[in-house]
Amino acid sequence: MMLASFAILPFGVGEELKEHVAAVVALVAASGLDHKLGAMQTTIEGDQAEVMELIIQCHNLMMERAPRVLTSITMDDRRGASGRLEGKVADVEEVLARQVTHE
Repeated sequence: MMLASFAILPFGVGEELKEHVAAVVALVAASGLDHKLGAMQTTIEGDQAEVMELIIQCHNLMMERAPRVLTSITMDDRRGASGRLEGKVADVEEVLARQVTHE
């Protein structure tokens, strides 16, 4: 399973971005893939093809709303692993022997 965090930045739409970001988040939620919204990015988990297709759909949606869009992606692809969206945080909490604040 792949984890991918991505951020989409629209240019030329003013300073207030919440309506644009909300449209992308709604698309991610409708995909059915596991995801987490963060303050600066969204992280999704799933099959590589599904994850990449969803990110492209999100980018294209933002292109419909803005004249210029910058999308950055960080991917972590690990064979045989699943449940990493929650598991990576749980692993760190186990080492620290306490819960941590996280997105």
